[in-house]
Amino acid sequence: MSPHVKRSFKYRFYPTDTQAAELSRTFGCVRKVYNLALAARTEAWARQERVNYNQTSAMLTAWKKTGELAYLNEVSSVPLQQALRHLQNAFANFFAKRARYPRFKAKKKSRASAEYTSSAFRFRDGRLTLAKMADPLDIVWSRPLPEGAKPTTVTVSRDSAGRWFVCLLCEDPSVRPLAMTCTAVGIDVGLDHLFTLSTGEKIANPRHERRDRERLAKAQRELSRKAKGDGANRQKARQEVAKIHARIADRRRDVLHKLTTRLVRENQTLVIEDLTVRSMVKNRSMSRAISDAAWAQFRNLLEYKATWYGREVIAVDRFFPSSKLCSHCGTLQPEMPLGVRTWMCGSCGTVHDRDVNAAKNVLAAGLAVSVCGAGVRPQRRTPGGQSAVKQKPRRREP
Repeated sequence: MSPHVKRSFKYRFYPTDTQAAELSRTFGCVRKVYNLALAARTEAWARQERVNYNQTSAMLTAWKKTGELAYLNEVSSVPLQQALRHLQNAFANFFAKRARYPRFKAKKKSRASAEYTSSAFRFRDGRLTLAKMADPLDIVWSRPLPEGAKPTTVTVSRDSAGRWFVCLLCEDPSVRPLAMTCTAVGIDVGLDHLFTLSTGEKIANPRHERRDRERLAKAQRELSRKAKGDGANRQKARQEVAKIHARIADRRRDVLHKLTTRLVRENQTLVIEDLTVRSMVKNRSMSRAISDAAWAQFRNLLEYKATWYGREVIAVDRFFPSSKLCSHCGTLQPEMPLGVRTWMCGSCGTVHDRDVNAAKNVLAAGLAVSVCGAGVRPQRRTPGGQSAVKQKPRRREP
């Protein structure tokens, strides 16, 4: 682990009309350059040729000299170059089979953002001034930056609710591995309770989306009544819907950050289930509740914080029968409907709470395949491609 962790600090800011116009223009130019470069690389790909970052950078210089794209000279060149670097990374992930083929950025659906490196901004005495701007941004410093931190990259964005944010990437010396402990915890996710720990603790499900469901439905009805197009009334109604979604997402993220930080600080080893949330949300009767629980986001936060603080995250196989297995004697129950929340083992007579029993089994399965050392450990698999943890038996073909 490196001595200092690079960490992004996100703040809200309120631009002047001039700054908002300049940033909106920059967002449009970034999107245009990205799409032009993607089109050029796609055409080359059809000819079985490859175009790299240096070639697209030369294309950008040529585009600026044309009358049709001369407006690209009006904004800082750094965000445009960064867009080409992001496209290069997208293709690198595609060729490494880590991602799909890059897609074009749509004006209405793509994230409006621009990235500035150190040559395109000035940060002095807590005042941030971007290239092509005379005045610093009016930033709400909701928390201080690390002492002596100097941003290396600044990303400015505007969300669908019309809010402006700036992210400063800095080295944070305060993030260091925590002292080793002997504690380990198994975590079982659910909908009645958001998480159940092997210690018996149950964390309530806040159901953020349900709290604002009526308000959201009303705003969506208002939006559906507006005439199609880019009219001011429709845009205003669309932003009202986006504000409600943003409020729900903010509350959900805040709860998950607090919970994951606590779990990582208290435990050396954390064992979770390797769930395929993308497939689970296809269940139409439960998709809304599963999406609101944000299990995938929880795992992502847990893993990178474990990396920061020298903890270990273990994911057991999704087919491991954690709910049907008696954590006391190991007897596997033949059936366990979802409606059964408490059950008694027929072999040893132990009465189990379904979720607590599942969390205990998850912990035991994770520790059984745990290896020495800290850090996030990917799901362990055997040479044949199967998980090292027991899987659900598969039916043989006749």
